[in-house]
Amino acid sequence: MLTDSATDVFEEHRPVLHGVAYRMLGRVADAEDVVQDAWLRWSSADRSEVREPRAYLVRITTRLAIDRLRQVQSRRESYVGPWLPEPLATDFGGTAPDTAERAVFAESVTLAVLVVMESLSPLERAVFVLREAFGYPYAEIATALDRSEAAVRQLAGRARRHVEEGRPRFDVDPDRRRDLTERFLAAAAGDDLDGLLHLLAADARLVGDSGGKAKAPLRIIESADKVARFLLGVAGKQPAGMEFTFLELNGGIALLTHVDGVPDSVLQLDVVDGRIQTVYIVRNPDKLRSLVAS
Repeated sequence: MLTDSATDVFEEHRPVLHGVAYRMLGRVADAEDVVQDAWLRWSSADRSEVREPRAYLVRITTRLAIDRLRQVQSRRESYVGPWLPEPLATDFGGTAPDTAERAVFAESVTLAVLVVMESLSPLERAVFVLREAFGYPYAEIATALDRSEAAVRQLAGRARRHVEEGRPRFDVDPDRRRDLTERFLAAAAGDDLDGLLHLLAADARLVGDSGGKAKAPLRIIESADKVARFLLGVAGKQPAGMEFTFLELNGGIALLTHVDGVPDSVLQLDVVDGRIQTVYIVRNPDKLRSLVAS
């Protein structure tokens, strides 16, 4: 029989554990499975010798996430069309640091950063998540991964350089992003090609994720003209009964569409220097299940 204190301790740290696992795996279901496995390990462990429960639980969760990531990477190689992380409703609560560090914490869960992290090795990804998102000291990360501190510093340096090279410097101001999203939708709905071209960066891209289970482009669409024309074509074929909801996903404003009450797609924009750099559209129904109540 578990004591109430054991359960309470785990529940206290659950948001952090889920945050680590999601950033490692990019899927809510996989993250929840890892956290559940961590609970099983915690519930059967000799907790009398655990001095720092949070560090112990993060270590278990990180190692389980590395193992799960190695398993799912082979599945992603055969994924139909572009792969995007599963949208995550974000309410950081007590898991996020304060003030300026909160922006860094939120940025580590954006679609753009998670996509870049897909090219990291499992160990590099673990080090990046623990160091950049959660601010863990190198010594603690080394203990969690059973590596030397010098090796962890090398992994961190490689991961940071790779992510910095790949992620856009997007505008994180929520009011500006919402305003641009609303203007973007109005232009698409109004069949306004010039309006869309004015909003899109010249080298804009559209990335659609359907997993072959819904209609979406199977390749990334590149250039403002091609993206705009694709969007106008889609806007003219919207089904009856479609409803739109704004909400915060992955640390930024996003648009969730429902058809007959069922989540149909998520649209989110990356904005750079006041222009739309990337349009992300997630339509794989498996990745929208966690948003049913939204």
